[in-house]
Amino acid sequence: MMKIDINADVGESYGVFKIGEDQHLFQNITSANIACGFHAGDYNVMQTSVALAAERGIAVGAHPGYPDLHGFGRRVLDMSVREIYNCLVYQIGALKAFCDVNGISLQHVKPHGALYNKGTSDVKVAAAIAEAVYDVAPQAFLYGLAGSELLKQGYKIGLKTAAEAFADRTYTEEGYLTNRSHPHSVLSDRDVILEQVKQIVLHKKVRTVTGSWISLDAKTICFHGDGQNAAAITHLIRTELEKDGVTFQSVGDMT
Repeated sequence: MMKIDINADVGESYGVFKIGEDQHLFQNITSANIACGFHAGDYNVMQTSVALAAERGIAVGAHPGYPDLHGFGRRVLDMSVREIYNCLVYQIGALKAFCDVNGISLQHVKPHGALYNKGTSDVKVAAAIAEAVYDVAPQAFLYGLAGSELLKQGYKIGLKTAAEAFADRTYTEEGYLTNRSHPHSVLSDRDVILEQVKQIVLHKKVRTVTGSWISLDAKTICFHGDGQNAAAITHLIRTELEKDGVTFQSVGDMT
């Protein structure tokens, strides 16, 4: 029986600003990547998001990023590897504390945005991220782009890892995410997104932004919570994949 984890980036509202459709997304996802206050989110949203996940039986992960609230964590900051390590220890520790308060475990850690992308190919950054996860939450899974340096460094330090694919992003020939500066980096048409997810889940491949096919083996599929109609598209895809015999479980429940 084919199994897949559906994760989404959530908890990205802060103060009076509301981002995403978390209440609706939580009806269809199996894992939640909760912002830790640096690129988005705040202490009130973190508590609310963890509590909601606990209530609905959704696995929780920390979603730390660069300290870049104005840029939503999608800009690379000039930080040393020690600064990156300390920054992640701070964020993961905060989210883990909210998990403790709500009586659940921290299932995974998934870096956000530019930091995630930096860790896909930069060995030193990937190692710093993996070290921070290992030191704060050694039992947690490290989520990273399938085939990335981040997963290699996580495995090397002794972490459990989970290869991730993206429902609404296009891929380069090398298997990286297309840079957001590219006009076709983000998918918005629900039929196109559905087809991409089906190819990944059922056939372990994806069409690149240039039209060729590459292999892609993933345990978890990401939906961006701030994307247009994210909740409706996630519901559609889950419903359609169930027709193909796919079942949905958090990564932690698969092992």
